[in-house]
Amino acid sequence: MSSPVGTLLSGRYRLDAKIGAGGMSMVFRAYDTVLERQVAIKLMHAGVHADADQLERFRREARAVAQLNHPHIVGVIDAGEDGQGTAFIVLEYVEGETLKDCIRRHGRLPVGEAIAYAIEIARALGAAHAQGIVHRDVKPQNVLIDEEGSAKVTDFGIALKMDQTGLTVDGSVLGTTDYVSPEQALGQQVDGQSDLYSLGIVLYEMLIGEVPFTGETQVAVAMKHVREDLPDVQVRRPELSSALASVVDRATAKDLNVRYRTDLELTADLEEALVSEIARSGQATGEATAILRTLPARTQRRVPQSVLHRGRLALLALVVAVVAVALVVGLRDRTQRGTGTPPPRAGVPTQQGTEGVSLAQSSARDFDPKGDGEEHREETGFVVDNDPNTGWSTETYQPGALTQKGGVGIYVDAKPAAAAVRIDVDTPTPGWRGQIYAAKDGEPPEELEDWAPLSDIGSAEESNQITLDGTPYRYFLVWIEEPPPDEKAVEISGISLTQTVG
Repeated sequence: MSSPVGTLLSGRYRLDAKIGAGGMSMVFRAYDTVLERQVAIKLMHAGVHADADQLERFRREARAVAQLNHPHIVGVIDAGEDGQGTAFIVLEYVEGETLKDCIRRHGRLPVGEAIAYAIEIARALGAAHAQGIVHRDVKPQNVLIDEEGSAKVTDFGIALKMDQTGLTVDGSVLGTTDYVSPEQALGQQVDGQSDLYSLGIVLYEMLIGEVPFTGETQVAVAMKHVREDLPDVQVRRPELSSALASVVDRATAKDLNVRYRTDLELTADLEEALVSEIARSGQATGEATAILRTLPARTQRRVPQSVLHRGRLALLALVVAVVAVALVVGLRDRTQRGTGTPPPRAGVPTQQGTEGVSLAQSSARDFDPKGDGEEHREETGFVVDNDPNTGWSTETYQPGALTQKGGVGIYVDAKPAAAAVRIDVDTPTPGWRGQIYAAKDGEPPEELEDWAPLSDIGSAEESNQITLDGTPYRYFLVWIEEPPPDEKAVEISGISLTQTVG
């Protein structure tokens, strides 16, 4: 199956878009034509299903996760094999981003938010462990953050029943070595404690903004998990409490007698750490506010009443805000939701006949047709995150090199289309020269010549408001042809659109 998009799987599930891929499967956003809802389809790679061991692993994932019903686990809806013998799993579709993407955008997370996510992941793993299921691949790439800010664990692709023997060769390492437990790295028997170690590494990354170990090869990283102590989390981030540092240390202990034995022990300490953090800072934000309402009564009593009161007021304000936005947005296409909030605010009328365009966090893409095809792709989301302190930058070019190359750029996807009358481009490196291009619906053009030129940027200022003619386009490209004098790179901190309405 060379291009599965558009395929009607088993006469029911229409594959609409590829949204992920792994070693043995691809993941698609799909539409269930029977129940008329979006789902996610995990489809085994063509040819892999002929391997009996791989096929059994795939089927085992469906059976394992189907047993789990938990608010912080992505649920299995259906599973089967189509007429050609291709195995698939139908999963709950979660609108949002991965925890890894969140860390890439923000770097280190707020302490309370990091603890809250760790609590939700620990609770999800606890539900799996109670059914005798070890995830074996706990990492931020396998944690989805939904639109409400809640964490959901997914991809039990190498999950193993605790009472089963493995289907892999002895000594092989399953999982991602950035988060692999020492015993898993050594090919030894693993149980729930291995997942808790990996969660400890995820917590470290949320707090510090990067994984503790790096190396030239995956094996080198795995051996550091076996032999080396983690860098001191308090040295890396001095404002962290000793209690929270102790949780990280115990979760990532190489000695199984020291490491947390159960998710309940880890969760209890995380809850205590969250309360201590809130008491110390006097505030709770983001997902920490939601977790507060789920804490045991004895723990919740230690939270300052002023914080609880503000949390209730914030929840009420959120409800009011959601209702207000719903009245304004109405039946606008849901695919335009996102975190980018351009000036004027997305979806909110500002002057008669115009409004800001909502740009999803995944809408920004780098564009490097004359180079290696990639230009700091991991930073693209920063141009639509409504944070002037973050941005996407070009690679470093020697004087004249970018001009000789022809340029590089970054574009946003205003799906399904926007009749834009203005594009705002913010940059902390003014003085560069370039152009604004656009393209209609369909796949974005691969060559610059196939984009429609809209406007020149003669010498960019820190804030640029470029007037457009209102022609509907889906893609809007900021093309950088020449960096400022004495600069080797250009940074774009924000891209936003204003469109006509009515």
